Amino acid sequence: MMEKQLRALLRGFPAVADIAGTRVNWGAHPQGQPLPAVILRVISDVEGHTTNGRNGVSAARVQIDCQAESYGAAKLLARAVRNSLTGYRGGLFQAVLFANARNGREGGTDEADRPFRVSLDFFVHHTTT
Repeated sequence: MMEKQLRALLRGFPAVADIAGTRVNWGAHPQGQPLPAVILRVISDVEGHTTNGRNGVSAARVQIDCQAESYGAAKLLARAVRNSLTGYRGGLFQAVLFANARNGREGGTDEADRPFRVSLDFFVHHTTT
């Protein structure tokens, strides 16, 4: 549920949609599709508990990769994602908190086919019930 809602949320932010359109996907960017794009990955998802059992809230760490054909374009998309998502509350999201960022380049044998990437990590506190 959180995954579907987070994807829809990112697609709905005008600043992100103006750059990436609907190219926001979990796990991988479809081969042959244009860039820039946003790729989402759950790094961890820890279910909350009290002494009485589950409390209905999870804390997920989500990596959001912003890929583009140039470093500048990847940074621009990353800024749009970070500014739109940081501090977000609503729906099943209790709080979305920025954790860290790092830059890189995708692997591959052909330099021209290696997109630039800015990876953002967020702590996503969400209800599970």
